[in-house]
Amino acid sequence: MVGTQVRGAARGTSRAGIFIAQEVSVLLRRLLSVAVVPVLALAVFVVASPASAASGGGCQLQGTASFSPGLTNTAGPFTYNFSGTLSSCQSSVAGSPATGTVSAGQAVAGAAGEMFQEPVPSGNGTCANGTTSGTAIITWADATTTVIQYSTNSAAAAVLLQGTVISSVTLSAINPLPGQPTSETITTTRYAGDNATGTLTFQADPTQCNGSPGVTSAGIGGATFLTGP
Repeated sequence: MVGTQVRGAARGTSRAGIFIAQEVSVLLRRLLSVAVVPVLALAVFVVASPASAASGGGCQLQGTASFSPGLTNTAGPFTYNFSGTLSSCQSSVAGSPATGTVSAGQAVAGAAGEMFQEPVPSGNGTCANGTTSGTAIITWADATTTVIQYSTNSAAAAVLLQGTVISSVTLSAINPLPGQPTSETITTTRYAGDNATGTLTFQADPTQCNGSPGVTSAGIGGATFLTGP
């Protein structure tokens, strides 16, 4: 079998401040007012800042997470995967992507159709509170990519997200055939080195927390933001 293949354009994409801070404050206040099951959060997209001054903001996220085992009122370890879309992303720099997709823990197809496994996020907690960590991959509308390593801490209806845009992440091949790559590396080509923070909420039926199988999937909506290094 051959070694690792690399996906992602060379570095050098111009850095941009993606969002207006005032907009994010409004989104954040709306988020925190929603009463939903806050099982965990994902780092799911980036706001970058110009080199001369830090800036930050937020973007609309909608997606779905699946948990194994399902989340209940009894604390315990779990893994999960996530996929979603980013929309209405406003930028202070003309030409910056306004949309994108984000995933964590998914099986994805490489350029030649071979399947690769994204790192699977994990956590420990209940429907009401918990901690998680993982790596999320964003593909922007212009085909640039952002890789975020993150951790979360949830309580009540709010989830604190903290993360960093990292240089790359390596995906393992799923049952590769002889001669096929055994891994694929996704390289960050937009917003390298930025720091992410934010809040997300999960839309789930609270009655599912009372027993088996628990919350096995939940819709996710909200916003995140970050500042430059």
